[in-house]
Amino acid sequence: MLGIKNEFNFSSSVLAKDLLAGTIVFLVALPLCLGIAIASDADPIAGLVSGIVGGIVVGLASGSATSVSGPAAGLTAIVAAQISGLGSYEAFLTAVVLAGAIQIGFGLLKAGALSAFFPSSVIKGLLAAIGVILLFKQLPLLFGYSKDMGLEFGHAEALEDYEKHPHSVEDFSHPVGDIIVSFYRAMGDLIRHEEGFQLGAIAVGLSSLAFLIVWDKIPKLKKSLLPAPLIVVVLGSVFGWFLAMFGANWVITPQQLVDVPRADSMSQFFGMLKRPDFTQLTNISVYGGAITIAVVASLETLLNLDAVDKLDKKQRASPPNRELFAQGLGNMAAGMLGGIPVTSVIIRGSVNVNAGAETKLSALFHGILLLGCVLLIPQVLQRIPLSCLAAILLLTGYKLASPALFKQMWSEGRYQLMPFLFTLVAIVLTDLLVGICIGLILSLVFILNSNLRRPVRRIHEKHIDGELMHIELGNQVSFLNRASLDKALREVPGGGRLLLDARRTDYIDPDVLSLIREFRDKVAPVQRIQVQLVGFKSKYNFLDTFDSVDFSALESREKLSPDQVKQVLIHGNRRTLEGHPLDRALLRNGTSPLGAKAIAAIVTGIDSQTPVELLFDLGLGDAYVVRVPGVAVGTRSLGGIEYAISFSGARLVVVLAHVDQDLLALAIRNACSPENLAQIAGCEHLEEVLERIADSIDRSQATQFDQWTDELQQRFLRDLTLKHISKTVQQLIQDSAAIERWSRDGNIQVVGAIYEPKTGVVEFLNTGNINQISTSELKGIR
Repeated sequence: MLGIKNEFNFSSSVLAKDLLAGTIVFLVALPLCLGIAIASDADPIAGLVSGIVGGIVVGLASGSATSVSGPAAGLTAIVAAQISGLGSYEAFLTAVVLAGAIQIGFGLLKAGALSAFFPSSVIKGLLAAIGVILLFKQLPLLFGYSKDMGLEFGHAEALEDYEKHPHSVEDFSHPVGDIIVSFYRAMGDLIRHEEGFQLGAIAVGLSSLAFLIVWDKIPKLKKSLLPAPLIVVVLGSVFGWFLAMFGANWVITPQQLVDVPRADSMSQFFGMLKRPDFTQLTNISVYGGAITIAVVASLETLLNLDAVDKLDKKQRASPPNRELFAQGLGNMAAGMLGGIPVTSVIIRGSVNVNAGAETKLSALFHGILLLGCVLLIPQVLQRIPLSCLAAILLLTGYKLASPALFKQMWSEGRYQLMPFLFTLVAIVLTDLLVGICIGLILSLVFILNSNLRRPVRRIHEKHIDGELMHIELGNQVSFLNRASLDKALREVPGGGRLLLDARRTDYIDPDVLSLIREFRDKVAPVQRIQVQLVGFKSKYNFLDTFDSVDFSALESREKLSPDQVKQVLIHGNRRTLEGHPLDRALLRNGTSPLGAKAIAAIVTGIDSQTPVELLFDLGLGDAYVVRVPGVAVGTRSLGGIEYAISFSGARLVVVLAHVDQDLLALAIRNACSPENLAQIAGCEHLEEVLERIADSIDRSQATQFDQWTDELQQRFLRDLTLKHISKTVQQLIQDSAAIERWSRDGNIQVVGAIYEPKTGVVEFLNTGNINQISTSELKGIR
């Protein structure tokens, strides 16, 4: 169910806010309705009808509290193309009615996720192409072009040609590039016009464009509730009237003004509107046009609906399926009343939100005000210069195809740039539907190419006893991936090791299974490649030969030197930082008979900020971890370390610490003034820990610790940590004859390392050269 119900709030405070917001949206929408209709090669009244329908019909049926519908600049190319291609405006209206019925079907079928199936690069290419088309079509109008200029040179179709897309240009047998040809023809007619340039129209157009640009550059004006398009229309009309005083060359002719029919009554108004020609239902082109309008209008609606929802201060979510249903009703009504298609419009929606709209009453008010304007003041609308509206749409076109957009697409790489450019160029040179299809096909080619080249994830893992090629299969491995997988298998060197990982795979094509079997049973034995399989479903009849992904935990430990173990830890920390840890089966590793063998003993603190196995990307049993508060090593800790070396095979002892600000600050204060630390009174074991840390504290510097700046305190605590690590390393060797003997014989090494919790970086230290804060840096600090 679409859940259409009454969602209005008629409280006085809400009504006041919605009425104000609706009025502001009306002021923004009025010039846009006229300009978009003219850019679409429709009568100006058609744009106003669509604005009225978008406000009243869609506003009543929609479930969005903030979205406002009406004619959209994004559909100008489609509307012009369909009017031209179908041969008459009445046939086009039939297509609009059918498009509305299709949208209603989309809503009932819950097709609100339609936009997710269109690549963003194609959508951006579509919008940029519409921007380019607007630039080509509106520039002649900005300089005063009118249809009578085309008649003067025998180009009766000139205005129609440059406003329609695609066009019928007599010099070309193929429509490719017609819009560019029509643009040059219109500009040529302007230059050759017997009365010269239309100075009044040019002055109004250029001044309007300059005003809009300046307005957009001033943040306070841009964010204000005053609608720049309406101000431009008012000032342009007044300016045009003023210029007429300077002579005939400055007069704006009736052909260069908006043409809106006058009606003395509601019945007369509706009688002047065009109606759909349902005899065209036998014309198959009408159905193609209806599908094009329905798909693009739905896509634009869903994109704009999502954008407006993000602007909503209350973060209300608009139901997309209901919105498609409402848009369908609106387009059926627009088609029946002679209007152009409607969509949700981002400009109106954003203005509506910023104006403080509370409910969809604001959209309804805006539609009612548009209706009143058409019925009561058509003579005012007839004073608006076309060049003034052209300036508004030129700036809109520039924003749709801005240089910043091209720069962004370039930065996102060829997989985004190429579909974007091909879509844009194809739409401008042919028509919108062909351009979208070309963009979608190119995007599909890129996707297939990516899948064919990389259907699997190849990971070259460096383990203690050599390298492992870890091939991780994708979720779906089809026959299209066979060639790429075969290439990956062939890259495994002779005598190497291969792990085929299907734990994340739902489907494997029989052709791919056959390839894997052939490699395992024939190729691998000949080339002495060790193949292990994991995660293959039982129905594939593959024996899971997986023992453990983590070969480093099980093999060749007795061959490791202390320096090699150190490199293992360094590489493990690097893998963790890069987000590419080895994929281990921890439970199996733990149950291995060799699972208790360790390559390193790591002495660290008791807090949770030092997760040793994660820091060094180690498996269970790879490291023997001795946790001591404050890394303050005592007799029991030494016993644990000696056990790790003697019985677990550890070749490296690492004293690992981080800057524990609370503990170190407590140790400093205890060392300098123990009588003031009542909180540790009676904690004799904690006092022992603090005393061991105090051995590394320079009391002559630390007495002023609480008076130092935060920066200097941080530096002092880091240097204290480094010094404490160095002393602990020396203490381990001095206090244990066994550790001293093993270290002297080169069987083990004892090293220090400092860990930064914020970044995860572990830095191994040269414990014989620990820098300290110089005394001069402490002078003058009180």
